[in-house]
Amino acid sequence: MEIRVAVCGAAGRMGREVVRAILDAPDMELVAAIDRQEIDEDAGMLAGSSRCGVCIEPDLRAALARTHPDVMVDFTVPESVDENLKLALEQGVRLVVGTTGLTPEQIAEAAALSEQRGIGGIIAPNFAIGAVLMMQFAAQAAKYLPDVEIIELHHDRKLDAPSGTALLTAQRVAAARREAGVVPVSPPEGAVQKVPGARGAQGDLTGGVPVHSVRLPGLVAHQEVLLGGLGQMLTIRHDSFDRRSFMPGVLLAIRRVRTLDRLIVGLEHLL
Repeated sequence: MEIRVAVCGAAGRMGREVVRAILDAPDMELVAAIDRQEIDEDAGMLAGSSRCGVCIEPDLRAALARTHPDVMVDFTVPESVDENLKLALEQGVRLVVGTTGLTPEQIAEAAALSEQRGIGGIIAPNFAIGAVLMMQFAAQAAKYLPDVEIIELHHDRKLDAPSGTALLTAQRVAAARREAGVVPVSPPEGAVQKVPGARGAQGDLTGGVPVHSVRLPGLVAHQEVLLGGLGQMLTIRHDSFDRRSFMPGVLLAIRRVRTLDRLIVGLEHLL
């Protein structure tokens, strides 16, 4: 039986790739495409595929009520995603969320609603399998090389900084350091930043791991984790040169989310 999928943010760059991947998947059916742009355009044609008969529409609530999808994939913007998640969960639709920028409070609220209704979902800041492995390798290495900084580089139209991938990597590194009982070298006494933020984002959300954000045209999604040690440095880097790199992970999440009865964060839980 085909998995009925709705795509929220279907007219965006990631949304178009998701639409095309779903249309190419033999076990999936695109039943709704939601966006505030390109309204009434055929979603398949917009994605560079063949005409599919599913047109872009702006009203998520109406689309979900009419089409009854099994799964909703969300690649929208931080301002919209929180409300989208609540609408889907209220209508019994499972979630696959790639939109970043959700606050810990918003994630906790969505997780509570998911658990209350017994409806599974996954929020993943990065669906590239290589990026998931990069995060896992970094957490493992931080147990032995606890001095860590992260540089994340994305296209100039990315709205949030630091990226969700960088934040999750930093949190995984911080957790690994706590588990191993190791701490990074303290900065020199009296050290100051001549320009505030010069060492990037650093605080509770990053577990104290400095994160540096770069936004430039020509980039897609890239991240380096730098781990320093006495006389050495280990660099773990992942590059996505094409948005198609995220699609195997998205399709995996669509297939596996139906086995979940709660909301999870991170694609690594499905590997």
